[in-house]
Amino acid sequence: MGKKVTAFLDNIDRKDYRPIFGGLEILKYLGPGLLVTVGFIDPGNWASNLAAGADFGYLLLWMVTFSTIMLIMLQHNVAHLGIATGLCLSEAATKFIKPVYSRPILTTAVLASVSTSLAEILGGAIALNMLFNIPIRAGSFLVVVFVMIMLFTNGYRMIEKWIIAFVSVIGLSFIYELSLVHIDWNSAIHSWVTPSFPKGSMVIIMSVLGAVVMPHNLFLHSEIIQSRQWNLEDEKTIKKQLNYEFLDTLISMLVGWAINSAMILLAAAVLFKAGSKVTELQQAQGLLAPLLGAHSGIVFAVALLFAGLASTITSGMAAGSIFSGIFQEPYDIKDNHSRLGIAISFVVAFLLILLISNPFNGLIYSQMMLSLQLPITIFLQVYLTSSEKVMGKYKNSKFNAVMLYLVGAVVTALNVALLISFF
Repeated sequence: MGKKVTAFLDNIDRKDYRPIFGGLEILKYLGPGLLVTVGFIDPGNWASNLAAGADFGYLLLWMVTFSTIMLIMLQHNVAHLGIATGLCLSEAATKFIKPVYSRPILTTAVLASVSTSLAEILGGAIALNMLFNIPIRAGSFLVVVFVMIMLFTNGYRMIEKWIIAFVSVIGLSFIYELSLVHIDWNSAIHSWVTPSFPKGSMVIIMSVLGAVVMPHNLFLHSEIIQSRQWNLEDEKTIKKQLNYEFLDTLISMLVGWAINSAMILLAAAVLFKAGSKVTELQQAQGLLAPLLGAHSGIVFAVALLFAGLASTITSGMAAGSIFSGIFQEPYDIKDNHSRLGIAISFVVAFLLILLISNPFNGLIYSQMMLSLQLPITIFLQVYLTSSEKVMGKYKNSKFNAVMLYLVGAVVTALNVALLISFF
């Protein structure tokens, strides 16, 4: 556990430090959840949500609510793994599961991180194309270079500050966009809580699911939550952390729910109403500008750029965490395994982008691929967090385990429905 703590503390010794819990102490715990939030307000979400709103109006808002509820349960659970064990999900799988099983599982997670990075890089490149007319492939290269410099030259604490700033810009951008349109709030409120499966919507529904509940975020949260650890030998401190972590997760996930909902609301109020189908993000910007004004198109592109950059950063961190965990090591940007994991994810994703002819479809189907890997990660996580050998007295209660397995079953069932929809 000492190695794990060292990797995250930026040379701060926590051994004899015990935080004083009270008043504004909760503010010291906010941050890890927001890094995870970036993963589900990424460009893949933009593509999925804009397609959902443009094609089906408000009807698929329920999927954002449903996905966010599942997300809160899963992210809260995997954060407990990190706090209670001092291990990320990848390390725990390597340590407690036989290699014949853990290696294939973690290999699929690495592939999922590549799919994630592809969507994030593409989103940033599309934004650069909107703002400066830079070709997609050249923009993708610039995004990769910028993010690798950010990751390799900044410590965790500084990355966290950048991400919080990026999320703030994205949120303010959508508040501005929504202030320009008329929302049918009665329809929106009804659709947030009423499941609907309109004809031809299954691929979009699954892409929304894959864009909100993302495998790499489960690995990432179990890693970065440990940036808030103090003296894990102190049971009182651990319990306080578990409580504060839930508040961090809940607040952060609600921020993500609001931003994802805003995307669908905007598309429903403007594009669906005008009967405009969205086949690429550039088209969405082009449709918004004449209807809402030129500034709206620029704000849209700037928010997308920040979303692409921020989510590419966290995607790289997740890839480094997964890959280093295979070698039973914590994520540490100074470690070769973490660096190699980041490089594999970015380089392979960039090479795939060079082969993609339709960037928008690349975003949609990258999210769908994430949803196919998701059950594997969910069942891995619930198995580990329900094990007394792994978690000790902090293992899942029977009720929590059943609920989490139920979430995994629902995701699996939706995947089966997706496959059937292709035939």
